[in-house]
Formats: sequence, C-alpha cells, structure tokens
Amino acid sequence: SFASNTSTTGAFGNNPGGAEAKQPSPRTCTRIWVCDRCTSCVCAQSSRINMADERDILMRSSQKVTVFGSGTFGTALGTVVARNGYAVCLLTRREQVAKGINENHRNPAHLSDFELPPNLTAHTCTSEALAGASFIVHCIPVQESFDFLRDRAADIHPDVPIVCTSKGMHAESLETMQDIVPRALGRAQPCAFLSGPTFASELVRGFPSGAALACASPSLGLRVEPLFKSARFRLYHTTDVTGVEVGGALKNVFALMAGAVEGMGFGHNTAAMLVTLACREMNQVAKALGADPATLSGLAGMGDLMLTCMGGQSRNRAVGVRLGKGEPITAILNDRKKGLAGVAEGVATAPAAVKLVDKHQLRTPMIRAVAAVIEGHMDVKSAVEMLLSYPTNSDLVVGDTL
Repeated sequence: SFASNTSTTGAFGNNPGGAEAKQPSPRTCTRIWVCDRCTSCVCAQSSRINMADERDILMRSSQKVTVFGSGTFGTALGTVVARNGYAVCLLTRREQVAKGINENHRNPAHLSDFELPPNLTAHTCTSEALAGASFIVHCIPVQESFDFLRDRAADIHPDVPIVCTSKGMHAESLETMQDIVPRALGRAQPCAFLSGPTFASELVRGFPSGAALACASPSLGLRVEPLFKSARFRLYHTTDVTGVEVGGALKNVFALMAGAVEGMGFGHNTAAMLVTLACREMNQVAKALGADPATLSGLAGMGDLMLTCMGGQSRNRAVGVRLGKGEPITAILNDRKKGLAGVAEGVATAPAAVKLVDKHQLRTPMIRAVAAVIEGHMDVKSAVEMLLSYPTNSDLVVGDTL
C-alpha cells in the first residue's frame, strides 16, 4: 500500500503532513508517495503506483483555482487543491495576509504554523485573483455571501464552476447557498457543494478525511472532483444538494446546544442523547424540504453533526460551551471577532431555522430552544430543562416526528 503525498512514515504514520512536511514541486511531481515497506519516495512517473500521468500533471498545473476567503477553511482547502497540482490564488481583503503567503508561504492570521505550498498565492484584487480562473472555491460565511458575490459578479465568468463550502442559512431570506449564488450573480452559475466532517487543521495535516460533493449535474461533479480528491481525502458524490445543505446548516445549530451542556458540566450521556435528538430534527427538516433522508445518514449529515458537536476544534461548540457557563452571547461573539476566531454560523442560522420549521409546521424543540437562547428569550439552563422534560415516544428513531 502507498501513503499520501504528505506522509513520511507510511499510510497512517506519525507525521502525516505536519507543519514541517516538505511540499513537492507542482511542475515536477505533484504527489510524493511513500511506500510503507521501504519508505522510499517515488514520483508520478513511476509505474509502480496508479496515479495521474505526466499529461494530467501538466494540465493541472496550468489550471488556476481561485479561493474566495483566506480564513482557516479557505487556507486549508487552498492547500488541498494546491497539493493536487493546481495553481491556487486566495482572494483576501488583508494586505498582510497576501504578503505573508506570497513572500513567506504562510498565512499570518490563520493556520500560521503550517508552511503553504509554493503554488499557492494570494491577492487582494478581485480581477487579478480571478484572471484566468478555471474553478472558484467559495469559503465566505453564508451571511456575507450575497453581498460578496453580488459585488464581484462582473468579474466571475458565467461558465466557471463555483464550489460552495459555506454552511448555514441566511438569517433573513432563509436561503442556503444553492439559492444565494444565482440570486447574487443575477444568473444561473454551475455550482457544486462540498460538505462533511472536515476540520481545517486536519486537512492541512493530511489526516484521512471524507466529504460529500453534491451537484445537480453528475458530469460537473466529476469535473470538480480532482481538485480535492486524494488518497487522504475521499469524496462521495450525490445529486441531493438540498440534503447536503440542510445537514451543513443545522449541525451548527445543534453544536451550540452540545457545547452548552458541556459548559454546564454535564457529561457524554447528555451530549449523546441530545445529538440523537438532533439527528431526528435534522431529518424532519430535510424531508420537509424534499431531500433524501439517506443523505442525512452520511458524511454531510450525521458525520458532520458528530464532528461539530463533539470535536474540540468546533467553533459552534466552543460558543455553546461559553453559553453554558453563563456568558452572554454578545460578549462571546465580540471576543471571537477580535481574536479572528472565525464565524460560528449556528448563531445566525438558529433563528432562521425556527422561521423555516414554522413555515413547514414542524415540531423541533431543540432548534427552538437554541434560537430562544440566542435571542435572549430563555437562559441555557431553562432551555436544557425544557428539552429534558419534553414528552418521549417509545424510543428515538431518526425518522420519527415529535
């Protein structure tokens, strides 16, 4: 067996692509593989391994991928794409970030411990960042996406596919990215949607990960796949865009409650019970919107839900922990903004989700409880007590209705 381009000790060795991992040249060998048995590096031309031929390598290096956003996830996905041999340009609004990436191969604001690939650059000018782009990867928070895309619509070619990674629901329009993109651009645009349990730092480290790639057009999905797919990053195709977006949006809401019970001092029993309830509510909403329930049992649903509710790097869980300790939401969000800690999408999505479930007459007590806490109508302790006192059925089945 062979490890990925970021390993130096085998497929699951001790150093899968840390900050010190050497990046291969994108024009000579886009993937360095290491044999588990002899630990000797072999390049793309070797007949011993099944990988892209030289023509494919040259094709990738000649294609430009523009990433919207230089935050943690934009930097991580840009790194993933660059390691696959593409020329990557991050569009950032901060001059110091562009300078740090271009001169030192490091993002000084996010994931600064990691050296970035030499074929990953950054620019503050939209037209320069998009010039000659074959693909766009959108990593801007949902609440900011409409204005961001509308202001740059003239620079985005109508035929360039956009891969959306933003997870959430617009607070006012209740739209997800599949609706926001065409409305912001004023036209139809080829789009794919990447979602799953993917912490940014683990992607950069090359830890084995997986995500769902949703696209209404299977052929477009196959065009987009090579940007991300590798031995360490598996992609699972689906045409259920709605299911993938619902899972990505609601898991952030539920993570706030999972963090809150931790902040209150409760243990894993409590968290596991609430996550199971969350699965059921997420499934209800997805079914009401016409999604395939099976999608919510996959990486974009249950997989992302588990990571966001239980994982130590989860932004939404971190906000929930502080809520559970009694801190006001305004103070928490101000602290995170000052520290560039990233957006917790669940805060804006929770009230929007309540409007959505009201529209479809769904009984979703956890979504309502989280929104009540965010909007100041209920304290965390009362919200948890309400959930614990809610009438039970004979057992919790993911497809049930409450």
